[in-house]
Amino acid sequence: MSSLQLKTLQNHRNAFIFWMLDKIKLSMYNVVYNKSIAMDNIILTDKEKEAVRSMRSFLMHNGRMPSVRELMSYMKYKYPRSISLLFEQLTRKGILKRKPDGRVQLINNNDKIESNAQTVGVPLLGSVPCGTPDIAEEHIEAVYPVSIKLARPPYKYFLLRAKGDSMDKKGINNGDLALVRQQQTAKNGDSVVALIDGESTIKEFHKTDNAIILKPQSKNKEHRPIILTRDFQVQGVVVTIINGL
Repeated sequence: MSSLQLKTLQNHRNAFIFWMLDKIKLSMYNVVYNKSIAMDNIILTDKEKEAVRSMRSFLMHNGRMPSVRELMSYMKYKYPRSISLLFEQLTRKGILKRKPDGRVQLINNNDKIESNAQTVGVPLLGSVPCGTPDIAEEHIEAVYPVSIKLARPPYKYFLLRAKGDSMDKKGINNGDLALVRQQQTAKNGDSVVALIDGESTIKEFHKTDNAIILKPQSKNKEHRPIILTRDFQVQGVVVTIINGL
């Protein structure tokens, strides 16, 4: 075989390889694109929408997802099997996710699934006291779409439900949701989620030359400042408070 024939054969082989690569890329694009279209056009039945609204309402008021029997009672169903079927349907549609321990996680709680607003998913981590510190729940109960006008990128955010009245003068009341920007520093006067010996609390941050003071801002005079010099970590700064949910 001459060098010209060999070169021609090699060119044909290279052309065939590039053609195959283009076909593979197109196939992969179609898979991703079609999957995206399918996810963007999830259709929920009326019962599924009602279940999502009920789970969201229960979650917002209790700081955790309902069990089958709790949701059955909440939705006034007679049989747990009906709720189990709803769980299975919403899991298949990507609204719920089953955790390794068997609990369910609400990963898309938008009834219509589609939205023109620019949002970012913010995890709800549980409850945090505005009084005596308590252990914060570090597992994600749900992920909520929050406007990027509130949860501004590129920062990370999380939601916590406040307990107690030690910050009521700053508009943080029992049961409110605190949108927290995740960071380990704070300025004097910031409302922070503070980690103390593994326990979390919301307080007003003040730093002096030799101490860090976490001040309550409450009408209840029983609350006292927490004075710290070590074993202290800021988990984040409260950006805004969401009440009425």
